[in-house]
This record gives sequence, structure tokens and C-alpha cells, in this order.
Amino acid sequence: MVSRAQASKTYRAEGAIRMAAIRKLRAVNGPAITLMNTVDSSSIPLSFEFVNESVLGEGVYKAPRETVLGCNKCRPQMGQGVGCEYTQRCDCLEYAPVNTATLNPVQQAKFDAGEYNELPKRFPYYSPNSVRSGLLINFYLEKRHPIYECNEDCPCGPVCKTRVVQKGRQIPLQIFKTKDRGWGLKSTVDLRQGQFIDTYRGEILTDEETGRREEAAGPGKDSYLYALDKFPESLPQGEEFFVVDGEYMGGPSRFMNHCCDPNCKQYTVSYNKNDNRVYEIAFFACRDIPKGEELTFDYLDKDYEDEAEIEGASGQKQADGDNYIPCRCGAERCRGKLWV
Repeated sequence: MVSRAQASKTYRAEGAIRMAAIRKLRAVNGPAITLMNTVDSSSIPLSFEFVNESVLGEGVYKAPRETVLGCNKCRPQMGQGVGCEYTQRCDCLEYAPVNTATLNPVQQAKFDAGEYNELPKRFPYYSPNSVRSGLLINFYLEKRHPIYECNEDCPCGPVCKTRVVQKGRQIPLQIFKTKDRGWGLKSTVDLRQGQFIDTYRGEILTDEETGRREEAAGPGKDSYLYALDKFPESLPQGEEFFVVDGEYMGGPSRFMNHCCDPNCKQYTVSYNKNDNRVYEIAFFACRDIPKGEELTFDYLDKDYEDEAEIEGASGQKQADGDNYIPCRCGAERCRGKLWV
């Protein structure tokens, strides 16, 4: 039996595994996700489950339903007929960044005093009537402020220009095998700067469960953890933030690789401004991306101001003795080391 097994061809089993993976991809919401491997005969793990939204693990909870508040002053027919039109009337933008360029002297005095209510804010996306409809405005591209979208309690309707990420992925993607970095992800259509790609999904875990999994996995194992730590100051005393684990379940963005000079950026996107523990992590193109170019983001999840800060961060990690592996992103400004 051993001799026969050693002499048997494996192409049929490999083909069956590949078809099983393709069937899983076909079940994902949105445009087609294809699978391409011209490097070897492997396929994406059959143990990985594709999900259309994150799954809450034990001990993880969203804010109570009564905290979901809509923008009661907005209507679908306002202004240009694109839902929310005036930032000072849209309650969903309460915590959005202030549009300091339009403040009058009285408003400027309030802003300087730390009073942000009733000040003009920034809508995250260009209007549907614009040639850049649905794309992130330059203000958000330059600085990754949290994005607040309207929700099911808002009367502004589905046409509202603040509803982009919640409508899900709108572009076709391809998971492909790279030569030296495992699986990667690309778009099969051209992408524009500021265009939404997809969210990072998986199991949302407590910090305690995350630590248990990391300890059981041991050093050197690939990590697919993404901390929901954008609002640490708002956590109840003694409580930790939640973490998204995309190792066993998630979406196609789980296969995106790191780059020190990426073409995508990740943003916090919330449909409930009063829930600072459970929200979306959404990827947007930070420049025009031609179809077929690998989609990448920076695992450090930080905006660097200059080269000195990059070198300082890398040197600090090395000095602390943390585990790291060589970075193979190939970027001109590659930091040389990647730690997870």
C-alpha cells in the first residue's frame, strides 16, 4: 500500500482541492473572486472559511441596540438628492473631523476651546454627482481619520453619499500565488485613488482569547490578528480592546501582503458612532492602481511623517529583541524587517 501510494499521481486530488476552494470563493458576496496559481500545485487552505461579515467570539459584544442613533435631520431629497447634505445637521458626523477651512471667527473660537458640536465637519466621500463619486476625499487620504457612515436608523435613504463600505465590495478580485511571499491579492480592474476595496473580516476575539491563541501557536507562526484599538481612551476602566483574527475565517483581504510603501491604506469605519469597540477595518486605494498589480498595505498600521521615524521604529524593535523576519516587499523605502 505504501509503494502504491508513493507511485500514485496526485493531480486528481490537487484538482479536487482546487475546485473545492473555487466553490467557496463563488459563495462570497459581491463580484467574482478568482484563484490563480502559476507557481506550484498548491491551493488556499480548505480549512479557511469565507464569511461575509465578522463573527463575534465568546465574550465579544457590540454596543446595545439603543445606542445606534440616526441623523434625524437629514432626508434623501436634501440639496442634490444624495441624502445627507449639511454636515452641521448630520448627527452621524458628531465625532468626524472638523472642517477648519470653513470656520468663521465665532466657530474658530469654539474649536480653539475644544467645543466641536455644531461645527462644520468633513464628509468622507465625494458626492454621487461628482466625477469622483464614492471615492475618499483628499482630506481623508492625507490623514487617516475614522470614517463615520450612516446606519439603518438614518432617514437619509440608501442613496446617501455617506454609505460606501456598508454596501460591500464592488470590485472583482483575484487571490494568486506569489513567488516568495505565499498568497497575494490583486484587482482584475483598474482602481482609482480613494476607491473602497474590501473589509478585513474574521473572528472578533477578546484580548484574553487572542493571547491564548498566540501562546499556543508559538513564535514564528504567521499572524492574522488585527487589533481594534483605534479608541483606547474610550474603553471602560480595566477592559481591553477586541481583536479580529482572520486565520480561520474571513474575506479575500486576508490574503493581502505587507509592503513598506503600500498602494492601499486601512481605515476605521463605523456605522455606530457610540460603539468604539466593534467597527470595520476597510481598505482603500491610496493611489491609482492598475489591474493586475498586487494589493498591499502596511502591517504597522501607522502614518509616518518622515524617514527618521521609520528608522527609529525599526531600530527600537530590533533593540527590544522582539521576533522579526526579513521583509521581502521590495519597496525602495523598505524597512528591511517585518515583525508580527
